[in-house]
Amino acid sequence: MALQIIDRRLSGKNKSVGNRERFVRRYKQQIAEAVHRAISGRDIRHIEQAESITIPRKDIREPVFHHGPGGIRDTVHPGNSEHVRGDRIARPPGGAGGSGAQASDNGEAEDDFSFTLTKEEFMELFFEDLALPRLLRTHLGHTLQYKTRRAGYSHDGTPHNLALLRTMRGALGRRIALTKAPHRELQALQDALDALLAQDDGTSEAVAALRQCIDALTARIRKVAFLEPLDLRFRNRTKVPVPSSQAVMFCVMDVSGSMDQARKDLAKRFFILLYLFLTRHYEKIDIVFIRHHTQAAEVGEDEFFHSTESGGTVVSSALVLLEQIIRMRYPVADWNIYVAQASDGDNFASDGDNCRHLLAGSILPLVRYFAYVQVVPDEQNLWREYSQLAPLFSHFAMRKVSAPADIYPVFRDLFKKEGVSA
Repeated sequence: MALQIIDRRLSGKNKSVGNRERFVRRYKQQIAEAVHRAISGRDIRHIEQAESITIPRKDIREPVFHHGPGGIRDTVHPGNSEHVRGDRIARPPGGAGGSGAQASDNGEAEDDFSFTLTKEEFMELFFEDLALPRLLRTHLGHTLQYKTRRAGYSHDGTPHNLALLRTMRGALGRRIALTKAPHRELQALQDALDALLAQDDGTSEAVAALRQCIDALTARIRKVAFLEPLDLRFRNRTKVPVPSSQAVMFCVMDVSGSMDQARKDLAKRFFILLYLFLTRHYEKIDIVFIRHHTQAAEVGEDEFFHSTESGGTVVSSALVLLEQIIRMRYPVADWNIYVAQASDGDNFASDGDNCRHLLAGSILPLVRYFAYVQVVPDEQNLWREYSQLAPLFSHFAMRKVSAPADIYPVFRDLFKKEGVSA
């Protein structure tokens, strides 16, 4: 049997990182289940945040060392009428002999263990069952898009950033400013000396005095340094977010009776992944939620994911509302438009042709990308109609997903277009 010893001693700042990583690895399944529960209660806009999760203490029980009694002892138990010395006592049946957790007045049992995940740890566990490659997972979870831009000059910096021309220009200006007046005075003294020398042989006291003043002033001028530390100028650079235009993300989902909560949670994973992709390319993102059954409506996120309607499905009602919102609030010249549609594929028989014509004639010419996800494996009416559009429009993708790991192929197509400027 393998024995694992965990160091629980108090440590200084950043010295417990190794223990934290071992804890996450050891109880990854329990933590991942807690993360999935947290995802179902989060808004799409707030997915990239740290999270405090709770794990039952029974799931993280660890072995401890203690001193046993040792030796051979004789013990008298009063009231024993069933056993004699040498008998083997059977283990109590499951559930017997235990005591329940102590009640608490704050809604938490005493055997719950609270653990705070960082933003990076939370996103890593979120991506775990989406089958994303490691590089793409890192790109979505951690990397921000920046570029370096010149930001003037500074007095401090590294030698390789020294702006030589700017430094020499500053030094020259300083020397001119400090020596301009002395040079005028020196010129005046020199003119006076020349006038005296023209009248006598240069042995008078006045000539000696002028020469002494000229020597002192010349020495003063020479003391002005050619280069001072305050003359140094370094090129300054700063990182700024990559300039990009704004985007709007439309989430369209069937909420008829056939779309149970499990299928809605699968669709939510898909919407979250698209949102994370867009946040790495656009500074401003609007999200519009459109739900539909026989009629479509724009709703809030909570109602979008948790309300259920009975009856049939008319998908074209959602597409008509989608086009109306785009033309009224999101002009193509100012917005990059992305649409994500999730459905079980069931649709009113005569409505499939309307959906195909609406997409081909009115919606796909306006959007940058349209992704359709069917959350059931069987080919339904809507799937057959949309299949006719896929060969005609390169920015239209459709996939079937039945598990979180099936979502990534949709985004594989999307990330192929990542090099295209927004």
